[in-house]
Amino acid sequence: MNNPPRKLQWLVWGGLVLIVAVIGAAFVRSELATPDLPLPVIGQIPDFHLTNQDNETISLVDLRGKVWIADIIFTRCPGPCRTITGLFQAMQSSLPADPSVRLVTLTSDPEYDTPRVMNKFAAEFHADSNRWWFLTGNKQEIRSLAVNDFKFVVVEKPPGDRTVPDDLFIHSTWFALVDRQGRVHGWIDRNGQEHAIFESDDPEAQARLQSAVKQLLREPVS
Repeated sequence: MNNPPRKLQWLVWGGLVLIVAVIGAAFVRSELATPDLPLPVIGQIPDFHLTNQDNETISLVDLRGKVWIADIIFTRCPGPCRTITGLFQAMQSSLPADPSVRLVTLTSDPEYDTPRVMNKFAAEFHADSNRWWFLTGNKQEIRSLAVNDFKFVVVEKPPGDRTVPDDLFIHSTWFALVDRQGRVHGWIDRNGQEHAIFESDDPEAQARLQSAVKQLLREPVS
């Protein structure tokens, strides 16, 4: 896997710092001004069996009783994957250091993204494997979980449409929120509009995501 040019890395990380700063400011405003709002239930996550970056089998049982945020990337991605993974890295630091909070990153490219590859990628972002899992496994199981349950978009690009050889997928750049019972939640914006997902490039959505995690943690465990 080729590393991106240094200039591109600086542009990505510079943009990420700016995004995180804007999200932080929006989060502070939302915490000060907004009481708990309803978090609409979008669906229920079924059981699954995938493998994390430490080559451990992970199922829904391992996430029961935990609040978690999910996204989807692939390690060869020449586009936004490093940016949204950088946002997860920032959330790893900003979310409560609570054993009941998890980050879960799926791969859209499991045939290449083996546990070993995912482990190396996770290390680049200083992922704490006790809090942040990078999951790979059966392609059809991942695709079903990503598309049917998280409502992510994952589309393989035909070779003729690829701008570079590793431009393999069109995929979502948003995050999904799951509660302690395995239910996916959306959010309601300041205008009362319901959203099923949390856009990674929308400061209001990201601020609401951070607040929603804390809101779900306050709910009793059943």
